[in-house]
Parts: sequence; structure tokens; C-alpha cells
Amino acid sequence: MAVHQPPHRNTGFHLPSLRGNKDTSRKTELAVSEGAGTRTAQAYVFASVRVLMGFVFLWAFLDKTFGFGYATAPGKGWIDGGSPTQGFLGNVAVGPMESTFRAWAGAAWADWLFMLGLLGIGLALTAGVALRMAAFAGTVMMAFMWVAEWPPAKHLSDGTASTSTNPFADYHLVYAAVLIALAVASAGDALGLGRWWARFPVVRDHGWLR
Repeated sequence: MAVHQPPHRNTGFHLPSLRGNKDTSRKTELAVSEGAGTRTAQAYVFASVRVLMGFVFLWAFLDKTFGFGYATAPGKGWIDGGSPTQGFLGNVAVGPMESTFRAWAGAAWADWLFMLGLLGIGLALTAGVALRMAAFAGTVMMAFMWVAEWPPAKHLSDGTASTSTNPFADYHLVYAAVLIALAVASAGDALGLGRWWARFPVVRDHGWLR
């Protein structure tokens, strides 16, 4: 009688492929590495923009204080008795707040508020701390300056051309948008003191100080 081998049965059980696992693991590592690299690059880009914006505000403060000859003539600085707001607000010639801005021009409270705003925002941006407060204060400042220049107007109050090139979007709004973006992105964590600042208990308990 012939002896037959029993037919091979497929149990459905297979050992996992070690090569497949290695390939998947390698792809995961590469994806994680690329993601981390992208986030690091973004962090440094935001940090660079933050420092640049900080210099814009700090330089405005320094020039108006000491009269370096750029926007403020030598001998006309705040330290020499000049008014940081007289030149800008005193020459407002258009918009719904024209008379109000002219009345504020040269007032001691307006000078101090404006200069402390420039200094505080500039220092916060440069150091990478209190970015949310800086964004709020900077946005309010930019909004007032936008109204003072009033881009929607094609002509000034005396009928002369306003030289406005856009009825809405000007650099004041761009600056405000950048300040808000820097605060949302926590741009002080790279090239700044943002992480150190965030460790203070009062900052942890009050997010608006972040």
C-alpha cells in the first residue's frame, strides 16, 4: 500500500518581515527628522523677523530721542527739548481725527506715551519676551498712525493730492499683522529669551504676559 504525505495546510500565520519593519522605521525617522528641521527653520525665520521688527521700533525711539539726522534733525531730539509727536501729529491734514491729533501734538503725555511705547515694544521684540503685550500695544499704535495718515483719502483737507497709493493696506497694517503673527508663533523661543520668560510663575498663570 502506498504511503501518501498529508497535504500541506496554510495556517495563515506568517512571521513579520524584518526588512519591512526596518524600512518603515527608517521612513518614520526620516519624516520626523524632516519635520523637526522644518520647524527649526521656521522658528529661526520668525526669530529673524522679530529682531528686525524690534530694531525698527528701537531705532525710531533712539533717533527721536537723540536726533541722529534721519527722521529727526540733529539738535531737534527729545533730549534737546524737541517733541517726538509735534512733527507727525502737528502735520495731520486729513481724516476724521485731524483736529484731535493736532490738539494732541506736542503734549507732554502724548510724547511720553509714544516714546515709552516705541521703547517697550522694541525691547520686547528684540529680547523675545512679552510678545503678546507688544503685539497689542504695537497694533494700537499702528492703528492710530493709520488713521492719522488716512490712506482712503485721495486729497487732503486743503484739496491737494494726498499721495496715498492704496485705500486700505499700508505699512502700518503690515507691521500690525507681523506683530500679531510673531506673538502667535511664540517667536521669542528661538534667538530670544522667550522660554526663560515663560518659566516665571506669573507668566505661566497669565497667558497674556507670554
